[in-house]
Amino acid sequence: MTEQLFNLDAYFERIQYTGKRTVSAETLKQLHTAHVMRIPFENLDIFHKKNISLEREDLFNKIVLNHRGGYCFEMNGLFSAVLEEMGYQVTNHLARVYRNGFENSGKTHMVLLVEVDQKTWVCDVGFGGNGLTAPILLEEGLEQEHFLRTHRIMRDDDYGYRLEFKIADQFQPIYAFTLEKCCPADYLIANHYTATYPGSFFTQLMMCAIVTEVGKITFLDGQLKITAGDNQTEEMIVGDMAIKKTLKAYFGLQL
Repeated sequence: MTEQLFNLDAYFERIQYTGKRTVSAETLKQLHTAHVMRIPFENLDIFHKKNISLEREDLFNKIVLNHRGGYCFEMNGLFSAVLEEMGYQVTNHLARVYRNGFENSGKTHMVLLVEVDQKTWVCDVGFGGNGLTAPILLEEGLEQEHFLRTHRIMRDDDYGYRLEFKIADQFQPIYAFTLEKCCPADYLIANHYTATYPGSFFTQLMMCAIVTEVGKITFLDGQLKITAGDNQTEEMIVGDMAIKKTLKAYFGLQL
């Protein structure tokens, strides 16, 4: 593949973004939100035991040109490359996902920090579930709400910074990260483990999720769940043809 393959115009078209391209916090917010609302979080290649490449051009080809989604290393890898191409100051970091305690999880998630307008923003377009819909400030204790989701950043004596999500009136930890510099090889190792280890959650269940302005749509192990505000519907999807139709209809995925 050639460098010419990576094209910002094609990416903007993919996420249906027509706003400004100036480097600013406002542009960053709009790009982040457009990405999570247009590109689904999904593990279909992992589930079907296909190779997951983190090369920039491979990510662009898969997500932008082939209208697929991806999981954290793919989605945030592409988003980081886009931001850098636009002129943003971006650093990539590894996070430890909370699974009944941080001690039960290795660093298997990718998160971005972006310096813009003299502030540091946490960006993450590749978590799915209760992840971020828009960047949030790296400011301890500040509750930040976007599209009916409230998050905050807290300091953690053992694990650095902790991202938390508000459910009812309680905040629950999602993942923790430090400001330690990571190298490309760190992501290759984490990606290989997450995408191939038999005990990895991603290798066991087919999943897909996308954010909407009023909630989210998820497909997990055959169950389609649509959440809109306080309303939620669930439906079991059975059979390969029905699953393909569901993935196309709700997530725009043509397999």
